[in-house]
Amino acid sequence: MAFTGIVNVAAVAQSGTNSPYSRYGLGILSEQSGSYNRGMNGLGFGFYEHNQINYLNPASYSQLDSLTFIFDAGVSGQITNFKEGNVKKNANNADFEYAVAGFRAARHLGVSFGVLPFSSVGYNYSINKYIGENKSASYQNTYKGSGGLHQAYLGIGWMPLKGLSLGANLSYLWGTISRSLTNTYSDAAVNTISKYYSATINNYKLDLGAQYTAMLGKENSLTLGAVYSLGHKLGADLHCDVISTRSQAGVADTAKHVIKNGLRLPETYGAGFVWRHGAVWQVGFDYQNQRWSKLDMPLYAEETYKLVKGQYMDRQKVTIGGDWCPSAKSRSYLKRVHYRIGASYVTPYYKINGQDGPKEWSASLGLGLPIMNSWNNRSQLNISAQWVRQEAKGFIRENTFRINVGLTFNERWFAKWKVE
Repeated sequence: MAFTGIVNVAAVAQSGTNSPYSRYGLGILSEQSGSYNRGMNGLGFGFYEHNQINYLNPASYSQLDSLTFIFDAGVSGQITNFKEGNVKKNANNADFEYAVAGFRAARHLGVSFGVLPFSSVGYNYSINKYIGENKSASYQNTYKGSGGLHQAYLGIGWMPLKGLSLGANLSYLWGTISRSLTNTYSDAAVNTISKYYSATINNYKLDLGAQYTAMLGKENSLTLGAVYSLGHKLGADLHCDVISTRSQAGVADTAKHVIKNGLRLPETYGAGFVWRHGAVWQVGFDYQNQRWSKLDMPLYAEETYKLVKGQYMDRQKVTIGGDWCPSAKSRSYLKRVHYRIGASYVTPYYKINGQDGPKEWSASLGLGLPIMNSWNNRSQLNISAQWVRQEAKGFIRENTFRINVGLTFNERWFAKWKVE
């Protein structure tokens, strides 16, 4: 079944996505990276900075500057083009992405906390088809969805040995996902069938991380990073209400179905490295594997709502990227700017009618602009432009151009001032 006849895609702009592909699974999964990482297309397992918060690997918090409090908040705006055959639609939206903070609590011990998105659901489209060869009757399926998941986290990073850092993020995950499918016929004698799906999640999420840095001479170093996310049940009941309406009689019959504790988070592994040359440049590589294939998908079929195996696949993501700053201490402003680049490839984590879902290609360019004035020269404005393409054979193709803007406010809170 294709997405022919997409309508009203802009109506759900407030959800953070307009994609019909958010109809599946937990929706469109968020990148969960800050403005610093976005310029490198979300690279981060092996990265650490003294003046930036890298949520992707909590072990990096151990490297936070001891004299400052760091606050980072970001917004994004995007334009998406949807294309299927000769049908094209455009949609725009904007979203407040995240707000995170961090500081060093003790020697070699950093703390971070904040709020960021986990997934987004937002779509509104319809499919029209004729019945029979004479095309005397037709039907329409209308699909709508909204909601998503958010998370608030508290994390620590600790360096027990020189070069070795360990960390953990403990998050509270919450949100409601609502979806509906309405089937109507041009023949008023045929019942209208509506299915309403909903789930409310309130649970925890645990992420662990480690980093090890080895010096390769005076100027070069290699940092290896690894992350692990615990997979577990979310304690959420899945509801499906099926309403059959007889148009001529104006009578509706409702059947309610529930799957107890039917949602799970996948177990996730990730690893990466960063090669750093002094304070001038650093390049890296990340690999992540989300084990969705171990999970069952809820499906309503043959008047039964149940969990079905074989509908999810492992989601694998590879990312390469880098950051270059000509001279961080130069008097020239342009030489103090950070120039960033990155690219990623992601495999789908669900199937559509037995066929693999959309693969994703993306690339980004970013700038880290120092904020220099009489009272603060440590903060940074991070701006990135990202292109994302999602496509599956025989289905809709999406091209998204996204602008991310984040302000990393780095204030010297913990310095001891001398009075003369």
